[in-house]
Amino acid sequence: MTKMFWEKDANTNALQGKTVAVIGYGSQGRAHAMNLRDSGVNTVVGAREGGKAWKQSTEDGFKPVSPAEAAKQADLVALLCPDMAQPESYKNDVEPNLKKGATVLFAHGFNIHYKEIAPRPDMDVVLIAPKGPGALVRRQYEEGKGVPCLIAVHQDATGKAFETALAYAHGIGGTKGGVIETTFPEETETDLFGEQAVLCGGTRELVLAGFETLVEAGYQPEIAYFEVMHELKLIVDLLYEGGFAKMHEFISETAKYGDFSRGPKVIDAHVKNNMKAVLTEIQDGTFAKEWIAESKTRKNYQAAWDKTKAHPIEATGKNLRAQMSWLKAAGKSTTPVKELASTAGKQ
Repeated sequence: MTKMFWEKDANTNALQGKTVAVIGYGSQGRAHAMNLRDSGVNTVVGAREGGKAWKQSTEDGFKPVSPAEAAKQADLVALLCPDMAQPESYKNDVEPNLKKGATVLFAHGFNIHYKEIAPRPDMDVVLIAPKGPGALVRRQYEEGKGVPCLIAVHQDATGKAFETALAYAHGIGGTKGGVIETTFPEETETDLFGEQAVLCGGTRELVLAGFETLVEAGYQPEIAYFEVMHELKLIVDLLYEGGFAKMHEFISETAKYGDFSRGPKVIDAHVKNNMKAVLTEIQDGTFAKEWIAESKTRKNYQAAWDKTKAHPIEATGKNLRAQMSWLKAAGKSTTPVKELASTAGKQ
């Protein structure tokens, strides 16, 4: 059975008298830094002077310094900038300045697993990955709750790597939600697979295919939008709250029969075989190599993004959402969704 760690398991003194440097003040970085500070951990933010992160962290009450200076001050560096920016930041800012026996912490294992970063042997290298966007990590903390986290140790130079990582998880509120032990490969590969096959890539393609099927059959785009995009949230909320059982409790008998009898015709063995192929490319490094190369030019990436934005479902949805007063009233509560969409690898 999977072991989970809670508040009682954390050595809350493990970070006492130590300095944590957060490099990368985006969705996760901002939440981590603020939660750690409010938990009594001495926290410094490393940012580019005059940049967005510098301004935001200053407004949040920090006195930011350069990433290199933050690393010099630190006993633990949380490297929370985007995946593609991490290798350069580690090489230029962290490795030359971080003291012997210090800790480097990640929120996603991409660069360690695919060997884009090879930490010095004297460092502890750990992972704390909240299973939610930064805004939710912060909000749950403020409410006295916590977002579940994953914990992993890649390198234990001091013999205290796990203890340090669990104390960090406690500092951001994770031990209230539960902390599950994993490995860097497992976290990285499952996270990428979930994004590509189900949560983002799979869902987007399923919605587009449904929309196009209805519109091509002569149905109004607005009706198609409601059926395949708008109502998706209602179903996902039920799944989130109580799994398949709750979804089936609240949908009609007709919908349930349609689920059981037609769902397997759409998502069939062929789709699962495609998912296995996607997973293989994650496991053998094909996807990582492709994305690292693509990130340097972003030509295909930008073309795909432009194509998505130009799809008729986007214009249809924009017009319909403009008439949904409840979305405007709940604008603040949608922030986690916006932050999740703008943050690579949950950084």
